[in-house]
Amino acid sequence: MDNLSINGDSFIKIPTIKFKKLFINGGFVDSVSGKTFETVDPRTEEVITKIAEATKDDVDIAVKAAREAFDNGPWPRMPGAERAKIMVKWATLIEQNQEEIAALDTIDGGKLYSWCKTVDVPEAANILRYYAGAADKVHGEVFKTSRNLHMYTLMEPIGVVGHIIPWNFPTIMFFAKAAPCLAAGCTMVLKPAEQTPLSSLFFAHLAKEAGIPDGVLNVLPGFGSTAGAAITSHMDIDAVSFTGSTETGRRVMQAAALSNLKPVSLELGGKSPVLIFDDADVDKAVDLALFGILHNKGEICVAYSRVFVQEGIYDEFEKKVLEKAKNWVVGDPFDPKVQQGPQTSKAQFDKILSYIKHGKNEGATLLTGGKQVGNKGYYIEPTIFTNVKDDMLIAQDEIFGPVMALSKFKTIEEGIKKANNTKYGLAAGIVTKNLDIANTVSRSIRAGIIWINCYFAFDIDCPFGGYKMSGYGRDYGLEALHKYLQVKSVATPIYNSPWL
Repeated sequence: MDNLSINGDSFIKIPTIKFKKLFINGGFVDSVSGKTFETVDPRTEEVITKIAEATKDDVDIAVKAAREAFDNGPWPRMPGAERAKIMVKWATLIEQNQEEIAALDTIDGGKLYSWCKTVDVPEAANILRYYAGAADKVHGEVFKTSRNLHMYTLMEPIGVVGHIIPWNFPTIMFFAKAAPCLAAGCTMVLKPAEQTPLSSLFFAHLAKEAGIPDGVLNVLPGFGSTAGAAITSHMDIDAVSFTGSTETGRRVMQAAALSNLKPVSLELGGKSPVLIFDDADVDKAVDLALFGILHNKGEICVAYSRVFVQEGIYDEFEKKVLEKAKNWVVGDPFDPKVQQGPQTSKAQFDKILSYIKHGKNEGATLLTGGKQVGNKGYYIEPTIFTNVKDDMLIAQDEIFGPVMALSKFKTIEEGIKKANNTKYGLAAGIVTKNLDIANTVSRSIRAGIIWINCYFAFDIDCPFGGYKMSGYGRDYGLEALHKYLQVKSVATPIYNSPWL
C-alpha cells in the first residue's frame, strides 16, 4: 500500500487493488465476455482500476453454483452453531483488515475515511456477529389444535437469494443483506453497485478465508441493466433483496413477477422531513438538520432533505444554519478535518447540480452553496434553499446530495400535512421538548422510522424499512432473518379417526 500525504502529513496507506475479478463458486474468475469496466476515484476523477463486468452468462454460472451449494452442499444442512462459527471468524477478519476496507470505500465512493474506519467497518462485523447469534435459534412452533392432529411448523431457508446493493454504504449494505441470509442457511448471488465494487470483492476474499463453502457466496460486479436484470428475472433465484432507487425498484418487482413470482424485499428512495418546533433548542436543531442532510454528502436515503421550522424560531434557525453551513469543511475524505467528501460519481454530481438549477428556476431562494468546490473531484458546496414550496421538484424528488429545502410552518397540523406530502415514507425527524407533540407527530407521519431529537439512530435489533414508495420488507432485526426463511406446516394424526 502507498502512503497518502495531506498537508505534508503522511497518515494513511492507500491499498493496492488485489481483487478485480468476479467471485464465483469460491474463486476469482474473468467474465465470460472478457468485458471490464472502470471504477473511478471521485476525489481525483482518475481511474482506480478495471473490474471484470458480469453479464447474463456470468449470472447463469453463479446461480448454478449457488443452486448446487443450496441443493447439495453443506451450508443449509450445517447446524446453525457451525454456521455461526464461520460467520464470527469472518467478522474477526473484517476487524483485522478495517483500515484497508475503509480506504477502499474512501477511494471508491468518496466516503469519509474516519467514519468508515470507526463506524461502517465495525458495524459490518457487528451485523455478522448478531446474525451468527441467531443462526442456531431458527425454529418453528408446535400447535394445540382443535382436531386430532399433531401439527407444527418448520422454518426453512428460502433458497438461492439475489442481492443488489447500493453505492452509498457499500460495506454496511453488503452485510445487512448477506449476514441474515447466511444465518438462515441460504446461498446467494450478490451484485455490488458498479460505482463501488472494491470492498465487496475484498469481502468475498475474506469469506473464503473464513471458511464459507464454495458456491454459498458469489459476488458479481456489473451494471443494473445487464447483471442486475439477469438476477431479478432468473428462474432459479428464489428471492431478491434490493436497495436503491424507487424507479429501479419498480423494475426489480416487475421482473420478479414476470419470472417465477419470487418474493422481493425493497428498500427504496426517501424524501425525509424533519419538523422543528418552537420549543426546540435551536442550536441542537441546527446541528441535527445539517448533519441530517450533509452526512455522507447527502447520499443517504434517510437524509433530512426537507426541513420544516415552526415560525416562532424560524428566523433564528435560518441565521444559525447559514453560518454553520458556510463553515462546513468540504475536501479530501482522508483528511480527518474534513466533514464532507466528494459525491460518488460524475453522474450523481451532475444530477445534484441539475436539481440546484431547477430550484433556482422554480423560484426558491438559494441561501448558500450551489456550486462545485474546486476544479477537480466531484465536490459540491453544502446547499440550502429557502422559500421552498411543497410542489417544487427540490421538495418532491430525491436529490441524494447535500441540498436542504428549508421552509416554515405554523401549527402542528400544518407541519404533519407538509411532512406527509410526499410519495416516500422512509424516515422522519421531530425536534421538540414536548412529549405530547412528539407522541402525536410520531404517530401521524407515515414513515418507517421516526427519530425524536436525534438522527441516524439505528440499531441492529431494530427493523428498518419504508412506507409508500419507499418500499416494503425490513432490513436489520430478526425481521430481516425471517424474510430469508419460509414456513412449512407439518400434520400427523394423533390416532385413527373416521374423519381423518
